[in-house]
Amino acid sequence: MKIEFAAVPSTPGALVLPVAKGALHAVIGGRKGEAALFASATAAKFEGEAGGLAEAFVADGDSVQRTLLVGVGDNADADWEKAGGAVAARLLTNAKAAAADLSTASPSPAAAARFAAAIAQRAWRIDTYRTKLPEKQKPQLAEVTIAGAPDGADKTWKDQDAVTAGLDLTRTLVSEPPNIVYPASFVDRVTADLEGLGLEITVLGPKEMGELGMGALLGVAQGSTREGRLLALKWSGKGAGDPDLALVGKGVTFDTGGISLKPGAGMEDMKWDMGGAGAVVGAMKALATRKARANVIGVCGLVENMPDGNAIRPGDILTSMSGQTIEVLNTDAEGRLVLCDCVTWVQKTHRPKTIVDLATLTGAMIIALGNEHAGLFSNDDGLADQLLAAGKASGDLLWRFPLSDTYNKLIDSPIADMKNVGPRGAGSITAAQFIGRFVDAGVKWAHLDIAGMVWADKPGATYDKGATGYGVRLLDRFVADNFEK
Repeated sequence: MKIEFAAVPSTPGALVLPVAKGALHAVIGGRKGEAALFASATAAKFEGEAGGLAEAFVADGDSVQRTLLVGVGDNADADWEKAGGAVAARLLTNAKAAAADLSTASPSPAAAARFAAAIAQRAWRIDTYRTKLPEKQKPQLAEVTIAGAPDGADKTWKDQDAVTAGLDLTRTLVSEPPNIVYPASFVDRVTADLEGLGLEITVLGPKEMGELGMGALLGVAQGSTREGRLLALKWSGKGAGDPDLALVGKGVTFDTGGISLKPGAGMEDMKWDMGGAGAVVGAMKALATRKARANVIGVCGLVENMPDGNAIRPGDILTSMSGQTIEVLNTDAEGRLVLCDCVTWVQKTHRPKTIVDLATLTGAMIIALGNEHAGLFSNDDGLADQLLAAGKASGDLLWRFPLSDTYNKLIDSPIADMKNVGPRGAGSITAAQFIGRFVDAGVKWAHLDIAGMVWADKPGATYDKGATGYGVRLLDRFVADNFEK
């Protein structure tokens, strides 16, 4: 979608008028078609609430001007984001162009940029495999003009546009079927998409990972004919040197549960078990596209978890790259096995001071938080506060959970250094404690369990049903606020 900033709304097509709560009369009073607009607002019970809509067709000489009133609530950035998403949802399949006159509600530069970004983000769809899509259901909205924006909004929009590009990549990867996106093709897709952005790319196959002793990751991968991969994307926005921050993503491109086979109902959803890796590559694309002044590395552990005759069994013991041994009690607790070797690899190879991992790790997290927040676990209060703040600012919300020695003891094994699952209670916490055992002393670390957030059964402000792209906005804001100063 083409989005441009202009002084006046000159693009032919639908006219969009943002309305703050309680400001309806100030916006449309005395405007051409005033009676029709008031009637439409009354019929829709529209009062300027964030994301609310009222639509009218106003006579303009021999033609008709389609006019959309959209509520921006209290003028907060999040309210403008809801408004932009509502505009895209209404016009996507039935308008080719639109122009929004932001002067009717006077947003801040950041709010104007969020409004424009939400239009582009909410308009994303994947129709690759729909060969008989009716014409009236096909996306048409191709051009949106943003007029009357405050000074600086267009510059802020460029950063938001980079995030949108990252979201597009993440959502596409998460949405693709597992026969199309698997470890090797994930790498091919990402490297092709990121070409020319200045990222240093490293790819490890089974041979290289075997030589490094990555027995935990390779243990998960060994049940599939699709070989595992480690993908690293390094962005050196401050110049040469080790990255200050490592982002590590779980990339299980399909998860059957392995020998501990999942129930058949809903197993098709497990194509998005690589949502953590998807968020990492999307965030890295956003950082590289907007030339972030930070040194960051993104690492993705990519495997497929299958119940082959060569698959790991409950009772097997794996040796991780760190040298620690793991008793496998449940092969469906595989994400932490992938992450632990990635965390060890990035510490030995690049020595980051801070690590944030993201994973669709536990169903227990969905039981605890539903689909409103991701879970946050951290060994550092300052880092946790930074992530919580970035979550609130970006709209990718987090909720912090505890870590302690008491929980840690729940994964002690009688015959190995640890077991890969604890008791039924505190399942998300013991999963985090497992990963924490592989973090070096002095390294700040946070684990984000995003199991309930990467896929949605109902539309949100910036996404339709399906892949949400959760984590891209959060990580970009986290980097901007804490590593670019």
